[in-house]
Amino acid sequence: MNEILIEKALASVKKLFEGNSDGHDFFHTERVYKTALKLAKTENADLEITALAAILHDADDRKLSPETCENKLNAGNILTELGIDSERQTAILKIISEVSFVGTDSPVPETKEGKCVQDADRLDAMGAIGIARAFAFGGSRGRQMYNPDIKPTLNADSRTYAKIENSTSVNHFYEKLFLLKDMMNTEAAKRIAKEREQFMKEFLEEFYKEWNG
Repeated sequence: MNEILIEKALASVKKLFEGNSDGHDFFHTERVYKTALKLAKTENADLEITALAAILHDADDRKLSPETCENKLNAGNILTELGIDSERQTAILKIISEVSFVGTDSPVPETKEGKCVQDADRLDAMGAIGIARAFAFGGSRGRQMYNPDIKPTLNADSRTYAKIENSTSVNHFYEKLFLLKDMMNTEAAKRIAKEREQFMKEFLEEFYKEWNG
C-alpha cells in the first residue's frame, strides 16, 4: 500500500470536512479508515482499495453533499488527482455507493473490501462514540433529544426510512443503531458490534432512569 498516496487522500478529506460538527468530521473518517484497514487484514482484502474507499466514503454522502451524491464528484476528483487508474476508481466508487445504511434493505457490498468499509462505518455509529455522534447529528438537524410522545419508526425499509422526519435522537437508536449488529459482514466486526450494542443499551437504561426521575 502506497503510504504517501494515503496521506494525500487523508489531507484532501480533512480539508473537505473542515468545520464539520455533526459527527461526520475528519476524525470520523480517520477512525473508519483505521478500522476498515484492520478488518481488511483479517479478510485478506486489498488494503489500498479498502483504505481509499474508507477515506472517501463520506465525500459525497447525501446528508452532507446532496449535489454531488449521485455522480460521486468529490471522491472522483480526489482519486483522479491521486493518479488512481480508472479500473481501481470504478471499484472504489462502487464500494462508496454501497456503504450507507438506508434501511432494512440496505445493500450488502459484493467485495471483501466493501464489506470491511461498510462494517467500519457502522461500527463508528455504535458504542460511546456512536452515542455522541447520534446526539451531535440530531442537534445539527434541530431534532429533539427525546420526546416520549414521538415514537420511533421500526424496521423501516429504504423508502420508509428516507421519509422519517419528525423523530428524535433517542429514536435513532431504534430506527438504525440497534439494527447494525445483525447487519455486520465480517466476524471481527460482529464481535465488536456485540460489545458496543450492549453499551448503548446500558446507556439508554440510565437515560430513561434519569429522565423519569
